[in-house]
Amino acid sequence: MLRADWCKYRLDFKFLAKTSRESMLYKDTYFIRLYDSSAPDVCGVGECGLFKGLSADDVADYEDILSSVCRNPRGALPRMSSIVMGFETAVRDLAAGGRRVIYDSDWLDGDRGIEINGLIWMGDKRLMLERVREKIDAGFRVLKLKIGGIDFDEELDILAHIRREFNPDDLTIRLDANGSFSVDNAPGRLERLSRYAIHSIEQPIKAGQTANMARICRLSPIDIALDEELIGMTPDDRKLELLSEIRPRYIILKPTLCGGFGEADRWISTAEDLGIGWWATSALESNIGLNAIAQWLAAKDNALPQGLGTGALYHNNIPSPIEQRGSQLFYNPVRSWQIPALPWRQ
Repeated sequence: MLRADWCKYRLDFKFLAKTSRESMLYKDTYFIRLYDSSAPDVCGVGECGLFKGLSADDVADYEDILSSVCRNPRGALPRMSSIVMGFETAVRDLAAGGRRVIYDSDWLDGDRGIEINGLIWMGDKRLMLERVREKIDAGFRVLKLKIGGIDFDEELDILAHIRREFNPDDLTIRLDANGSFSVDNAPGRLERLSRYAIHSIEQPIKAGQTANMARICRLSPIDIALDEELIGMTPDDRKLELLSEIRPRYIILKPTLCGGFGEADRWISTAEDLGIGWWATSALESNIGLNAIAQWLAAKDNALPQGLGTGALYHNNIPSPIEQRGSQLFYNPVRSWQIPALPWRQ
Protein backbone atom coordinates (compact mmCIF):
# COMPACT_ATOMS: atom_id res chain seq x y z
CA MET A 1 0.00 0.00 0.00
CA LEU A 2 1.29 3.46 -0.91
CA ARG A 3 1.92 5.64 2.11
CA ALA A 4 3.01 9.24 2.55
CA ASP A 5 4.15 11.46 5.38
CA TRP A 6 5.74 14.86 5.82
CA CYS A 7 7.97 16.92 8.07
CA LYS A 8 8.90 20.54 8.53
CA TYR A 9 12.56 21.54 8.20
CA ARG A 10 14.15 24.88 9.07
CA LEU A 11 17.01 26.01 6.81
CA ASP A 12 19.42 28.45 8.48
CA PHE A 13 21.02 31.08 6.25
CA LYS A 14 24.75 31.73 6.52
CA PHE A 15 24.04 35.46 6.39
CA LEU A 16 21.14 37.91 6.53
CA ALA A 17 19.39 37.30 3.19
CA LYS A 18 17.81 40.58 2.14
CA THR A 19 15.43 41.39 -0.71
CA SER A 20 13.24 44.43 -1.32
CA ARG A 21 10.41 42.49 0.39
CA GLU A 22 12.06 41.15 3.54
CA SER A 23 15.19 40.08 5.40
CA MET A 24 15.61 36.43 6.36
CA LEU A 25 17.81 34.52 8.80
CA TYR A 26 16.05 31.21 8.09
CA LYS A 27 13.50 29.64 5.79
CA ASP A 28 11.08 26.89 6.73
CA THR A 29 10.38 24.22 4.15
CA TYR A 30 8.54 20.89 4.06
CA PHE A 31 9.63 17.44 2.88
CA ILE A 32 7.28 14.67 1.88
CA ARG A 33 8.10 10.96 1.71
CA LEU A 34 6.35 8.30 -0.38
CA TYR A 35 6.88 4.57 0.09
CA ASP A 36 5.14 1.23 -0.23
CA SER A 37 4.32 -0.34 3.12
CA SER A 38 5.74 -3.64 1.86
CA ALA A 39 9.17 -2.03 1.25
CA PRO A 40 9.42 0.98 3.60
CA ASP A 41 13.18 1.35 3.17
CA VAL A 42 12.72 2.45 -0.47
CA CYS A 43 11.19 5.89 -0.48
CA GLY A 44 10.79 8.86 -2.77
CA VAL A 45 11.47 12.24 -1.20
CA GLY A 46 10.20 15.59 -2.47
CA GLU A 47 10.23 19.15 -1.21
CA CYS A 48 7.13 21.27 -0.76
CA GLY A 49 9.00 24.57 -0.67
CA LEU A 50 6.36 26.88 0.76
CA PHE A 51 7.64 30.45 0.41
CA LYS A 52 5.88 32.53 3.05
CA GLY A 53 4.92 36.01 1.89
CA LEU A 54 5.34 35.14 -1.78
CA SER A 55 3.80 31.77 -2.57
CA ALA A 56 0.12 31.58 -3.44
CA ASP A 57 0.07 28.58 -1.08
CA ASP A 58 0.78 30.70 2.01
CA VAL A 59 -2.35 29.84 3.98
CA ALA A 60 -2.87 29.32 7.71
CA ASP A 61 -3.95 25.67 7.36
CA TYR A 62 -1.10 24.63 5.05
CA GLU A 63 0.06 21.82 7.35
CA ASP A 64 -3.49 20.50 7.73
CA ILE A 65 -3.80 20.37 3.93
CA LEU A 66 -0.46 18.56 3.70
CA SER A 67 -1.62 16.02 6.28
CA SER A 68 -4.86 15.45 4.38
CA VAL A 69 -2.97 14.83 1.14
CA CYS A 70 -0.58 12.40 2.85
CA ARG A 71 -3.46 10.40 4.29
CA ASN A 72 -4.71 9.78 0.75
CA PRO A 73 -1.59 9.79 -1.46
CA ARG A 74 -3.43 8.37 -4.47
CA GLY A 75 -6.06 11.08 -4.38
CA ALA A 76 -6.27 14.29 -6.38
CA LEU A 77 -3.79 16.94 -5.30
CA PRO A 78 -4.96 20.41 -4.29
CA ARG A 79 -4.14 23.24 -6.66
CA MET A 80 -1.22 24.29 -4.49
CA SER A 81 2.02 24.71 -6.36
CA SER A 82 4.47 23.67 -3.65
CA ILE A 83 2.53 20.51 -2.81
CA VAL A 84 2.24 19.55 -6.47
CA MET A 85 5.99 20.09 -6.87
CA GLY A 86 6.79 17.99 -3.81
CA PHE A 87 4.59 15.10 -4.90
CA GLU A 88 5.79 15.20 -8.51
CA THR A 89 9.35 14.91 -7.22
CA ALA A 90 8.61 12.14 -4.71
CA VAL A 91 6.61 10.06 -7.22
CA ARG A 92 9.43 10.20 -9.77
CA ASP A 93 12.03 9.46 -7.09
CA LEU A 94 10.12 6.42 -5.82
CA ALA A 95 9.66 5.12 -9.39
CA ALA A 96 13.46 5.34 -9.84
CA GLY A 97 14.10 3.31 -6.69
CA GLY A 98 14.53 6.12 -4.17
CA ARG A 99 17.88 7.21 -5.57
CA ARG A 100 16.93 10.93 -5.85
CA VAL A 101 16.75 10.51 -9.64
CA ILE A 102 13.92 12.72 -10.82
CA TYR A 103 14.77 13.31 -14.50
CA ASP A 104 17.44 11.11 -16.04
CA SER A 105 20.13 12.69 -18.23
CA ASP A 106 23.88 12.66 -18.71
CA TRP A 107 24.12 15.45 -16.12
CA LEU A 108 23.89 12.73 -13.48
CA ASP A 109 27.11 11.19 -14.84
CA GLY A 110 28.99 14.20 -13.47
CA ASP A 111 30.81 15.13 -16.69
CA ARG A 112 28.93 18.29 -17.59
CA GLY A 113 27.68 21.22 -15.57
CA ILE A 114 24.75 23.61 -15.78
CA GLU A 115 25.87 27.20 -16.28
CA ILE A 116 24.43 29.46 -13.57
CA ASN A 117 24.43 33.14 -12.74
CA GLY A 118 26.11 34.51 -9.65
CA LEU A 119 23.48 35.85 -7.27
CA ILE A 120 24.31 39.09 -5.43
CA TRP A 121 22.07 39.63 -2.43
CA MET A 122 21.16 43.09 -1.23
CA GLY A 123 23.30 44.88 1.31
CA ASP A 124 24.99 48.21 1.66
CA LYS A 125 27.21 49.42 -1.18
CA ARG A 126 30.43 48.08 0.35
CA LEU A 127 29.00 44.64 1.03
CA MET A 128 27.42 44.29 -2.41
CA LEU A 129 30.67 45.26 -4.13
CA GLU A 130 32.53 42.69 -2.00
CA ARG A 131 30.04 40.04 -3.10
CA VAL A 132 30.41 41.08 -6.73
CA ARG A 133 34.19 40.71 -6.51
CA GLU A 134 33.88 37.27 -4.87
CA LYS A 135 31.62 36.01 -7.66
CA ILE A 136 33.85 37.38 -10.40
CA ASP A 137 36.94 35.88 -8.76
CA ALA A 138 35.08 32.55 -8.62
CA GLY A 139 34.67 32.62 -12.40
CA PHE A 140 31.17 33.97 -12.90
CA ARG A 141 30.56 35.98 -16.06
CA VAL A 142 26.83 36.48 -15.50
CA LEU A 143 25.75 38.25 -12.32
CA LYS A 144 22.25 38.80 -11.03
CA LEU A 145 21.89 41.71 -8.62
CA LYS A 146 18.85 42.16 -6.44
CA ILE A 147 17.95 45.84 -6.32
CA GLY A 148 15.29 47.97 -4.69
CA GLY A 149 16.42 47.54 -1.09
CA ILE A 150 18.84 50.46 -0.73
CA ASP A 151 18.99 53.99 -2.11
CA PHE A 152 18.57 53.87 -5.89
CA ASP A 153 21.49 56.24 -6.52
CA GLU A 154 23.74 53.92 -4.50
CA GLU A 155 22.59 51.01 -6.65
CA LEU A 156 23.52 53.01 -9.74
CA ASP A 157 26.95 53.67 -8.19
CA ILE A 158 27.44 49.92 -7.75
CA LEU A 159 26.61 49.32 -11.40
CA ALA A 160 28.91 52.16 -12.48
CA HIS A 161 31.73 50.66 -10.43
CA ILE A 162 31.21 47.25 -12.03
CA ARG A 163 31.12 48.69 -15.54
CA ARG A 164 34.33 50.66 -14.99
CA GLU A 165 36.08 47.33 -14.51
CA PHE A 166 34.12 44.99 -16.75
CA ASN A 167 32.60 45.76 -20.13
CA PRO A 168 29.46 43.98 -21.42
CA ASP A 169 31.52 41.55 -23.52
CA ASP A 170 33.23 40.29 -20.36
CA LEU A 171 30.39 40.44 -17.85
CA THR A 172 26.61 40.16 -18.24
CA ILE A 173 24.45 41.88 -15.63
CA ARG A 174 20.93 40.78 -14.81
CA LEU A 175 18.80 42.68 -12.32
CA ASP A 176 15.88 41.63 -10.13
CA ALA A 177 13.71 44.44 -8.78
CA ASN A 178 11.19 42.11 -7.06
CA GLY A 179 8.41 44.56 -7.96
CA SER A 180 10.04 47.43 -6.04
CA PHE A 181 9.50 50.13 -8.69
CA SER A 182 6.25 52.08 -8.90
CA VAL A 183 4.35 52.51 -12.14
CA ASP A 184 5.31 56.20 -12.06
CA ASN A 185 9.04 55.89 -11.38
CA ALA A 186 9.72 52.73 -13.40
CA PRO A 187 10.28 54.43 -16.79
CA GLY A 188 12.85 56.87 -15.41
CA ARG A 189 14.65 54.21 -13.42
CA LEU A 190 14.81 51.84 -16.37
CA GLU A 191 16.26 54.61 -18.51
CA ARG A 192 18.98 55.35 -15.95
CA LEU A 193 19.76 51.66 -15.48
CA SER A 194 20.08 51.14 -19.23
CA ARG A 195 23.28 53.21 -19.26
CA TYR A 196 25.07 50.24 -17.71
CA ALA A 197 24.36 47.70 -20.46
CA ILE A 198 21.88 45.61 -18.47
CA HIS A 199 20.90 42.27 -20.00
CA SER A 200 17.43 42.14 -18.40
CA ILE A 201 15.47 43.11 -15.33
CA GLU A 202 12.98 40.88 -13.54
CA GLN A 203 9.61 42.15 -12.42
CA PRO A 204 10.21 45.93 -12.25
CA ILE A 205 6.71 46.58 -10.85
CA LYS A 206 4.44 44.45 -8.67
CA ALA A 207 2.57 41.59 -10.33
CA GLY A 208 -1.08 41.90 -11.30
CA GLN A 209 -0.82 45.18 -13.23
CA THR A 210 -1.10 43.66 -16.68
CA ALA A 211 -1.73 46.82 -18.74
CA ASN A 212 1.03 48.75 -16.95
CA MET A 213 3.50 45.88 -17.34
CA ALA A 214 2.65 45.58 -21.03
CA ARG A 215 3.36 49.29 -21.51
CA ILE A 216 6.66 49.03 -19.64
CA CYS A 217 7.70 46.06 -21.83
CA ARG A 218 6.93 48.07 -24.98
CA LEU A 219 8.84 51.16 -23.90
CA SER A 220 11.66 49.87 -21.69
CA PRO A 221 15.24 50.23 -23.00
CA ILE A 222 16.02 47.06 -20.97
CA ASP A 223 14.51 43.66 -21.73
CA ILE A 224 11.86 42.75 -19.15
CA ALA A 225 11.54 39.32 -17.55
CA LEU A 226 8.39 38.24 -15.71
CA ASP A 227 8.83 36.40 -12.42
CA GLU A 228 6.21 36.97 -9.70
CA GLU A 229 3.67 37.45 -12.50
CA LEU A 230 3.71 33.66 -13.02
CA ILE A 231 3.09 32.62 -9.42
CA GLY A 232 0.07 30.38 -8.96
CA MET A 233 -1.20 27.69 -11.31
CA THR A 234 -2.74 29.72 -14.10
CA PRO A 235 -5.00 27.84 -16.55
CA ASP A 236 -3.42 27.32 -19.95
CA ASP A 237 -5.68 29.80 -21.74
CA ARG A 238 -4.72 32.48 -19.21
CA LYS A 239 -1.03 31.74 -19.77
CA LEU A 240 -1.47 32.53 -23.45
CA GLU A 241 -3.59 35.58 -22.70
CA LEU A 242 -1.12 36.96 -20.16
CA LEU A 243 2.00 36.50 -22.27
CA SER A 244 0.29 37.68 -25.44
CA GLU A 245 -0.79 40.91 -23.75
CA ILE A 246 2.40 41.70 -21.83
CA ARG A 247 4.93 40.38 -24.38
CA PRO A 248 7.97 40.21 -22.11
CA ARG A 249 11.34 39.29 -23.56
CA TYR A 250 11.77 36.50 -20.98
CA ILE A 251 9.90 34.59 -18.32
CA ILE A 252 11.58 33.26 -15.17
CA LEU A 253 10.27 29.91 -13.99
CA LYS A 254 10.30 28.80 -10.37
CA PRO A 255 8.58 25.38 -10.52
CA THR A 256 7.86 25.46 -6.78
CA LEU A 257 5.88 28.67 -7.23
CA CYS A 258 4.39 28.35 -10.71
CA GLY A 259 2.61 25.02 -10.48
CA GLY A 260 5.27 22.31 -10.44
CA PHE A 261 7.13 20.76 -13.36
CA GLY A 262 4.07 19.98 -15.46
CA GLU A 263 2.82 23.57 -15.27
CA ALA A 264 6.34 24.93 -15.85
CA ASP A 265 6.53 22.84 -19.04
CA ARG A 266 3.27 24.38 -20.21
CA TRP A 267 4.60 27.88 -19.49
CA ILE A 268 7.67 27.06 -21.59
CA SER A 269 5.60 25.74 -24.48
CA THR A 270 3.38 28.84 -24.46
CA ALA A 271 6.36 31.20 -24.25
CA GLU A 272 8.29 29.49 -27.02
CA ASP A 273 5.25 29.63 -29.32
CA LEU A 274 5.29 33.42 -28.81
CA GLY A 275 9.06 33.78 -29.29
CA ILE A 276 9.62 34.54 -25.59
CA GLY A 277 12.80 33.24 -23.97
CA TRP A 278 13.03 31.66 -20.53
CA TRP A 279 15.28 30.39 -17.82
CA ALA A 280 14.57 28.84 -14.44
CA THR A 281 15.58 29.60 -10.89
CA SER A 282 15.30 27.87 -7.58
CA ALA A 283 13.16 29.46 -4.87
CA LEU A 284 15.37 28.98 -1.81
CA GLU A 285 14.71 25.25 -1.65
CA SER A 286 17.05 22.84 0.09
CA ASN A 287 19.19 20.50 -2.00
CA ILE A 288 16.16 18.21 -2.33
CA GLY A 289 14.26 20.76 -4.37
CA LEU A 290 17.37 22.16 -6.05
CA ASN A 291 18.33 18.67 -7.26
CA ALA A 292 14.89 18.15 -8.79
CA ILE A 293 14.96 21.50 -10.61
CA ALA A 294 18.51 20.95 -11.85
CA GLN A 295 17.64 17.50 -13.21
CA TRP A 296 14.54 18.90 -14.91
CA LEU A 297 16.64 21.62 -16.53
CA ALA A 298 19.46 19.28 -17.51
CA ALA A 299 17.01 17.25 -19.57
CA LYS A 300 16.09 20.37 -21.59
CA ASP A 301 17.85 22.31 -24.33
CA ASN A 302 18.43 25.75 -22.85
CA ALA A 303 21.90 27.27 -23.01
CA LEU A 304 21.09 30.39 -20.98
CA PRO A 305 22.66 30.59 -17.51
CA GLN A 306 20.14 29.41 -14.94
CA GLY A 307 19.42 30.70 -11.43
CA LEU A 308 20.50 27.68 -9.41
CA GLY A 309 23.19 29.12 -7.17
CA THR A 310 21.27 28.72 -3.91
CA GLY A 311 22.62 25.40 -2.66
CA ALA A 312 25.39 26.97 -0.57
CA LEU A 313 23.15 29.45 1.26
CA TYR A 314 22.48 27.34 4.35
CA HIS A 315 24.45 26.01 7.31
CA ASN A 316 22.29 22.88 7.46
CA ASN A 317 21.42 21.99 3.90
CA ILE A 318 20.86 18.31 3.11
CA PRO A 319 24.24 16.71 2.20
CA SER A 320 24.05 15.70 -1.45
CA PRO A 321 26.05 15.04 -4.64
CA ILE A 322 25.33 18.59 -5.87
CA GLU A 323 28.49 20.66 -6.25
CA GLN A 324 29.03 24.22 -7.42
CA ARG A 325 32.32 24.53 -9.30
CA GLY A 326 32.99 28.04 -10.46
CA SER A 327 29.99 29.17 -12.48
CA GLN A 328 28.56 25.70 -13.04
CA LEU A 329 26.42 23.29 -11.05
CA PHE A 330 27.51 19.65 -11.16
CA TYR A 331 26.21 16.34 -9.87
CA ASN A 332 29.03 14.26 -8.39
CA PRO A 333 27.95 10.59 -8.52
CA VAL A 334 30.78 9.63 -6.17
CA ARG A 335 29.08 11.49 -3.33
CA SER A 336 25.94 10.17 -1.69
CA TRP A 337 22.74 11.63 -0.34
CA GLN A 338 22.52 11.80 3.45
CA ILE A 339 18.91 12.31 4.45
CA PRO A 340 18.98 12.88 8.22
CA ALA A 341 16.59 11.30 10.69
CA LEU A 342 13.54 13.52 10.46
CA PRO A 343 10.30 13.75 12.50
CA TRP A 344 7.97 12.37 9.80
CA ARG A 345 4.26 12.55 10.47
CA GLN A 346 0.90 12.48 8.74
